[in-house]
Amino acid sequence: MIDRPPSGYANAEANSGPSEVEAATRRLAAALDALEAAVERRREADRDEDELAARIQALGTDRSRLANELDGSLVRSRELERVNREVSQRLDVAIETIRAVIDNEEPT
Repeated sequence: MIDRPPSGYANAEANSGPSEVEAATRRLAAALDALEAAVERRREADRDEDELAARIQALGTDRSRLANELDGSLVRSRELERVNREVSQRLDVAIETIRAVIDNEEPT
């Protein structure tokens, strides 16, 4: 059995001139350029996405650190308030003691 192209194939090939092949080649080149540009845009978008993910990760880390520092500051602030109240009470007692001593020493 002899392989023959389908009927009309040889005629279509003979009728298609170099201008049709050139036009098809230009369309193929344009399509490849468009595909290459789309691939590059996708790569850039992926890089941007990775950058954004890294920034979000860094912000999350900073937020955790700041939250820990804030918790520590609140604990320290409460401790200082407690100590301040204690010192204030001791000063009040000392002032009252001094007044009592002064009142007892004054001649009447």
